[in-house]
Amino acid sequence: MTKQIRRYCTIGLTIAFFVFQMYLALVKQMTVMLQTPLHMCFALSLVFLYNPIDKGYQKKLKKKAEKNGTAVSDAQLNKFAWARWIDLIFFAAILLVVYYTITNVDRLRDYDKVVMKPLTIDYVAMVCIVVLLLEAVRRTLGNILFFFIIAFIVYSWTAQFFPRGSVFYTKGKSFAKMFESFCEGMTMGESGVYGTPLTTSCTSLFYFIVFGAFFSECGGGQLLIDVGLKFSNKSSGGPAKAAVISSGLMGMVSGSAVANVATTGVMTIPMMKKIGYEPEEAGAIEAVASTGGQIMPPIMGVGAFIMAEMLGMNYLSIAADAIIPAFAYYFGVFVLVSLLAKKRASRSKQSEDAKIEVKKPLLPRLYLLLPVLVLIYSIMQGFSLMRSGMYGIFVCLACNVASFFIDRGTKDTWHNIVNGVKDGNFAGLKQLWKSMIDGAKSAAEIAIPTAACGIIIDVMTEQTSLATNLSGVIAGLGMSNLFVALLIAMIGCMLLGMALPTVAAYLVGVTLFVPTLRSLGISPLVANMFVFYYGIMAQITPPVCVASYTAAGIAGADAMKTGLRGMLFALVGFLVPFVFVYNPAILLQGTVMEIIIGGAQLLVGTYFLALAVSGYFKRELPMWMRLVFFVVALGFIDPNWVTTLIALAVGVALMAWNITAAKKTNVAA
Repeated sequence: MTKQIRRYCTIGLTIAFFVFQMYLALVKQMTVMLQTPLHMCFALSLVFLYNPIDKGYQKKLKKKAEKNGTAVSDAQLNKFAWARWIDLIFFAAILLVVYYTITNVDRLRDYDKVVMKPLTIDYVAMVCIVVLLLEAVRRTLGNILFFFIIAFIVYSWTAQFFPRGSVFYTKGKSFAKMFESFCEGMTMGESGVYGTPLTTSCTSLFYFIVFGAFFSECGGGQLLIDVGLKFSNKSSGGPAKAAVISSGLMGMVSGSAVANVATTGVMTIPMMKKIGYEPEEAGAIEAVASTGGQIMPPIMGVGAFIMAEMLGMNYLSIAADAIIPAFAYYFGVFVLVSLLAKKRASRSKQSEDAKIEVKKPLLPRLYLLLPVLVLIYSIMQGFSLMRSGMYGIFVCLACNVASFFIDRGTKDTWHNIVNGVKDGNFAGLKQLWKSMIDGAKSAAEIAIPTAACGIIIDVMTEQTSLATNLSGVIAGLGMSNLFVALLIAMIGCMLLGMALPTVAAYLVGVTLFVPTLRSLGISPLVANMFVFYYGIMAQITPPVCVASYTAAGIAGADAMKTGLRGMLFALVGFLVPFVFVYNPAILLQGTVMEIIIGGAQLLVGTYFLALAVSGYFKRELPMWMRLVFFVVALGFIDPNWVTTLIALAVGVALMAWNITAAKKTNVAA
């Protein structure tokens, strides 16, 4: 397939994808067994168009040539161009799945496993869907998730051969019965591939991902960044605080750690280095601040939408419940960078704090926040997530048009519009098209792992008894010690988060660990949020810390050192889930007084933790005192008044000691 043909196909499919999703949001929804498969097929088509079979080879070739300082010839780039014919087979398989879905939708909608049996076409379609998803995962997310899914598929067929009584053992079935069960579970009902994750991608995620693309393109993203820069320039460590504020504000909308790093980091990281921050330190601050965007309401990360669907809760309720932990996270990071700036100043390494210029005034651009306000208002009024997302997109378009008149004036704008249409280069249309392209591409890349994780979930819950067996083992440990069970769940979620994208890690973690946590008396919301947090924290945890890697690339720093430093700076994010397990009030699960007290305890504990990590309060702290502050911070995890008061007393005493010691040092100086 030539580049020109691929380009036209991409344009056509992107437009068709948008029309299809707009029809669902604004006209009417279809049956799940029609709209969800079609959503998946659109996503698969775009993924294969954006990632032809030889793209990986070309990328490696260019990287090698760049490293050696040599040029790459067209002959070398097109060495495996013949293999693109294989892509035509995949597109044919996608068309087959579309035809199968449309012609069998009534039968699939009313399918009953007890009285009905799969047909030959069902088996063919199932194989096509699984192979297509595996190949799409390999091309977009790499080999880790690809082999992870294959391992689970193989396990579903071999679970009966594990030692009886082990965690991995499942009672066996005949080959024919297993194949039938696999087909029915994966692609013939509202589970497996077409389960809650992919359904949520179709009915919610698409609209919010596209909204983020339109909001950024209309100037809203830059406005949020500039707000962070403006309100942090007057204080010491301004660029570091700007990274925290800007990434937090951007994260409220984008919900993507890597996107936040790439957007705000190009400005804040160089400025942090300029005023004396080490490259690893600057990269870590940006990575930590950007990762927090996935836990920051109102939009949070992709997993939060899926959580709302799985819990059967209003998404706004999920976002509201997450406010206190998210605020504590950013409060901790903000205090930390402030203390690091003071520590650096005390060593006389900072002569004058650098400031980042905000080129445009903020006040005339505040109208660009209207899309977010309309989005939140629509959700609060009870509109569906898809319709709220569409309203937000429409307001983004209105703001984009308004910006032409506000920035350029009416006369010049109309002149530009007329000339632009004549010349075929109207900038507004280009921005609109870029937003559509970016949004559709991002939505497709999210739909693929959500669909693929349906395979893993079905294997663990329907094809085998792995989830039940593992839950039983962890629950057995937890009956004697809740902390041990939480620790096992935390490590498991972290390992998943290191190996898988955030949404995939959350989905697998929910299947493996939430039933266990529920059996230990933990509420559904708290259990889900626990898993959600640790899947996200893995983004900055070595060895696979994509947010830290991105920040390290901008900072010119060592990726592993940046990841380790980021993990230390984000320590509050690792402790908060334990806090809301022991004290659900910080997730708004309690009386008003319990919520106020719980929030205050969390913020005070977070402050002490920042002192321990930074090693500074009025003066540099010795290691023993940092360890004591860390223990003091841990004392606020359990809401027990005895431990809280003891921790508070010790912490305040240490702070008073340091204030007195610092005054004596200043007098002596």
